[in-house]
Amino acid sequence: MKVQYKGIEVFYSDEGHGDAILLLHGFLENSSMWNSLKYDLLKTHRVICVDLLGHGRTASLGNLHKMEEMAAAVESVVDHLGLEKVILFGHSMGGYVSLAFAELFPYYLKGLVLINSTPLPDSKEKRLARDRAIEAATRNKGLFISMTIPNLFADKNHHQLKKEIQLTKDAALQTSLQGIVAALAGMKVRKNRLGLLKKINCRKMIVIGRNDAAIDVSSLDKAVRDVAIEVVEFSDGHMSHIENKTELSYACVHFIENI
Repeated sequence: MKVQYKGIEVFYSDEGHGDAILLLHGFLENSSMWNSLKYDLLKTHRVICVDLLGHGRTASLGNLHKMEEMAAAVESVVDHLGLEKVILFGHSMGGYVSLAFAELFPYYLKGLVLINSTPLPDSKEKRLARDRAIEAATRNKGLFISMTIPNLFADKNHHQLKKEIQLTKDAALQTSLQGIVAALAGMKVRKNRLGLLKKINCRKMIVIGRNDAAIDVSSLDKAVRDVAIEVVEFSDGHMSHIENKTELSYACVHFIENI
């Protein structure tokens, strides 16, 4: 399924019945990353998965995709479907987009789940790393992806999840260079939304991997201490939907049962 947004088509899937859950994937991913978790959510809810700008089957809008622009594209799907309320799930970059969505369109929000994500902006070091990533991807997209994806998984999982890591690489290779560059540039300039997260008055949950190399877990720990939010912790990396599939599903199902 698709909807028009600023001259491009934003692709999405829409399945099931009941209250709506909106799933937003991360950087180098697409809506298929939710296939496992979606199965459990569909037992009780309507589930919509969106391909964010420059990812999956959705085209890019230039070389900078700010989180607000991605959120506005998501809202075009929500509006097209006539949804009044959504429970919003975001993985990694999808969490950044979810927070931008919550700021721009707060009236839709019924619940918020951030998975391996943070309300904090990039540090100076992280912004420099984004620049290096743009350079590396531009030089050799395939090499950039093959080096980036394994680092998203905890070291201890590399052997047992070898197949899953390869599948994640294969999915990432479908992302255009323009989409990669635009997303990196957009994440680099995203706002600090910790204050927003504190103000959001719907039920909230954040999932943290203790060995997540993509997130500053120490800073995140300190940041969420003063937030009324349910914290779920795993001992693994940035890919909880793969590394902690069963436990994450249980936590998410429990979360939506109590909204």
